[in-house]
Amino acid sequence: MRPLLRWLGLLAMAGLLLQLFFVARIAAMLVIDPQSTAFERSEAWRVSTEKGSLRWRQKWTSYGQIADNLKRAVIVSEDDGFANHDGVDWNALEKAWQKNAKAEEQAAKAQTKNSAKSNTKAATTQAPSKPAKPPKVVGGSTITQQLAKNLFLSGERTLLRKGQEFVLTLLLEALLDKQRILEIYLNSVEWGEGVFGAEAAAQHYYRKSAAQLSAYEAARLAVILPRPKYFEKLPNSSYVAGRAEVIVSRLNSAELP
Repeated sequence: MRPLLRWLGLLAMAGLLLQLFFVARIAAMLVIDPQSTAFERSEAWRVSTEKGSLRWRQKWTSYGQIADNLKRAVIVSEDDGFANHDGVDWNALEKAWQKNAKAEEQAAKAQTKNSAKSNTKAATTQAPSKPAKPPKVVGGSTITQQLAKNLFLSGERTLLRKGQEFVLTLLLEALLDKQRILEIYLNSVEWGEGVFGAEAAAQHYYRKSAAQLSAYEAARLAVILPRPKYFEKLPNSSYVAGRAEVIVSRLNSAELP
């Protein structure tokens, strides 16, 4: 029994030391701009391994040198309650949970229906039914949660990683103000393969600085955020244009920190 208790004690101590390490890292961000994130490093490794070379675009830009249009557009698109919540938008999280549960239920029904059709046609030469599409997972993460994940965590989806994300989110909100959180987020978020941060994105898509982005340009960049590698190849798609129009119409409702 004693060896088990000893191991449990060591695990608890290791967990505590890890949290203290995160506290120190976040506290340092009060005055030091993070040079890279865990997500950026993993992407750099992936691209260099798959392609043998890495084209990296990122330039830190202070909060005041990023157009308010982009700040507002990102808040409208990603987290419209950013200025007021404590890091976790519980209402959005509940809605996302309900949508995902409904999508899974519909997918299960479609799969059952396809299976029934396949059984009735098993004795014929007709082509089998197409498999049901997997349900689209809807996220409820806030800007602070996304930053916590990008800064420190891997992309795996486990309860342990999600729990650590919540702890990091609370630490970010406790140690940094909203303006600093948004500044770090806008300077580190992915906008395409090897394109990180607002300045690199503005130069990549519009050949101008992040300070000069118009409302519509900023809205288009905000639309790209959830699937940057996909939309980088389709920046002028009808979906991007239509969604950008909606974001532009709501810019004035966004509250900046």
